[in-house]
Amino acid sequence: MSIWKRLLDSAQRVFDPHSDDDLPEREGGEMCAPAPHDVGFTAAVVGLGAKLAKADGEVTDSEVAVFSQVFRAAPEDAASVRRVFNIARQTVRGYEGYASRIARRYGDRPCLLEGVLDGLFYIAGADGVVTLDEMLYLQRVSSIFGFSDADFRRIKASHLGAQPDDPYEILGVAHTADFNTIRVAYRKLMADNHPDRVVTNGAPREFEHRAHEKAAAITGAYAKIRAERGMLMRAD
Repeated sequence: MSIWKRLLDSAQRVFDPHSDDDLPEREGGEMCAPAPHDVGFTAAVVGLGAKLAKADGEVTDSEVAVFSQVFRAAPEDAASVRRVFNIARQTVRGYEGYASRIARRYGDRPCLLEGVLDGLFYIAGADGVVTLDEMLYLQRVSSIFGFSDADFRRIKASHLGAQPDDPYEILGVAHTADFNTIRVAYRKLMADNHPDRVVTNGAPREFEHRAHEKAAAITGAYAKIRAERGMLMRAD
């Protein structure tokens, strides 16, 4: 049975405000991947995506379509995905509850939490614009996940571009940082977000596409800083 059909079968429980009470203990797993078959995690991410699509007052077909793309459901599961999406956005549970649920279970895996935020940014931009309400939503989820304001600016910049185009924001470093600090930040971000690591760690396939885009943004920012500082290009 696909995870979407499992979600439909247990929708009353997993989308209920008190559903954490009877969730099984979290299994082990790679640091950037949820525990295998963690229906609770998937339900919470679905809930966040559905509530985000509703944050600007309406749910568009493009948002539903992107939601399906992010989760890369099989064609035969299309109807189940749409039903799960609609159930999640109609539930009385607030998005903070879903975010807190994920943070409690995976607070020790920041790269996984960042992957969830990446997917949410992708959904928010489905209609070509991220509204103020959606941005406030994303910032609140980021805070619940334990990310700092600087972390959020970096994550936002990797998706929407810095304001203005600022490679330092993408790497999450100060403009006055020495180059060694910048290099360390770059290496850490690439280690956490490199697409090869996402795949080998068994993370959900929906994170892979975003990881490629994010890695490109990180690499481009690092190259821009090197060029600005007149650094000789060499392998790091």
